[in-house]
Amino acid sequence: MRCLPIFLLGLSMHLSANCPQPESTPLTYDVKKTGDWVFYNPQQPIIQIQVKNTASAPVGEQVRLEVMTDDYQPLYAFDQQTLVNPNDSALLSFSFNVPGPGFYRCVIQDSQQEIKRFNIGFEPENIVSMRDAQSDFIRFWDDAKAELASVAPEYQLTLIPDSCSSKRNFYVVKMRSLNGEEMSGYYLVPRKKGKYPAMINYMGYGSKPWAPSADDNGEMIDFVLSVRGQGMQEPVNTYGDWSTYNLDNRDDYYYRGAFMDLIRAIDFVASRPETDLRNIFAEGASQGGAFTLAACALDNRLAGGIPSIPFLSDYEDYFRIVNWPAQPVKNKQKELGLSDDELYTTLSYFDIKNLASLIQCPILMGVGLQDEVCPPHTNFSGYNNITSAKSYYIAPEAGHGMPSEPWWNMRNEFIRKYTRK
Repeated sequence: MRCLPIFLLGLSMHLSANCPQPESTPLTYDVKKTGDWVFYNPQQPIIQIQVKNTASAPVGEQVRLEVMTDDYQPLYAFDQQTLVNPNDSALLSFSFNVPGPGFYRCVIQDSQQEIKRFNIGFEPENIVSMRDAQSDFIRFWDDAKAELASVAPEYQLTLIPDSCSSKRNFYVVKMRSLNGEEMSGYYLVPRKKGKYPAMINYMGYGSKPWAPSADDNGEMIDFVLSVRGQGMQEPVNTYGDWSTYNLDNRDDYYYRGAFMDLIRAIDFVASRPETDLRNIFAEGASQGGAFTLAACALDNRLAGGIPSIPFLSDYEDYFRIVNWPAQPVKNKQKELGLSDDELYTTLSYFDIKNLASLIQCPILMGVGLQDEVCPPHTNFSGYNNITSAKSYYIAPEAGHGMPSEPWWNMRNEFIRKYTRK
């Protein structure tokens, strides 16, 4: 294998090969995950592509790398010519500067086809997304919590014998939250008497009801929450599209009540005699990741939070990158006649980047580098405003979801590390 020279910022070479090009190229391409596609100073981003020739004759090809911002603004185009001998390979390297911390889109193509699209990151912990919280932000949430405290929870537990095991009992739980709304969940508790750490599982947007097996962990409590109108409550949903419900009224916007449901879930778990109150954790993915961060911000009873691919952060930038939920929200904005200032003022009360600075407990965040639903830029907009102990893992090939390995091991180690003895 031979290595071709590195191309630096702004250098674009257009060379022509002096060999015939077949109609269908016998070249195969392997884009290396150099640095897991996340780069840190003083290292420049570098994209490496192994080109293999399976033909019996030399093959020449021009390979192009295009680099864009995460909102698709073009930055650079680099071309590199290669001539690969029969049954041999060549390593192409493209190295370049980027304007600053952030995430960037890469497209690799040759003269006949697109080879790969993928995202890379640079200095993600230095992404700055300024808080735009309103002057009454803290009072707004204090008032909401005071309203919640005035609502009797009316906890109801129903044992489901067919879902129990020798390790844990399985219950369906119902309770009341803000404005008297019903919320529900699945509650799994070890059968052996004692005090146990608890995990509150917050669900994704539109997730169908689910629960872990009662056989999974006989040394931990699990509570999987369905907030108002979602999960177990979706058959009686009165909110329509949750993200647009009462978008013109911060005091009755859907997520004001939903965020209070998160706290009511903590109230329930904390009320149980089997719960070790020092060790209540929260986790969730997507909307559940946002819920985890919001719960950690609004309730200091949590010992730690494990959000992955979190939703609901940095709305203005978010809506420049993605189509959903931007388009439904923009459609509702137009229907309601809201200005951009009015829209983003309302959303600022529910923006994870504004809540993040209130978090006091440890956080472990999982990020999918290729996530097009909750892009990594928006994940770090909130994460970088957290001042408590924190860490993250970026899965280089993951989209809107985390791979079971190594994420599950990292999650378990986080729980072990922060469980108070």
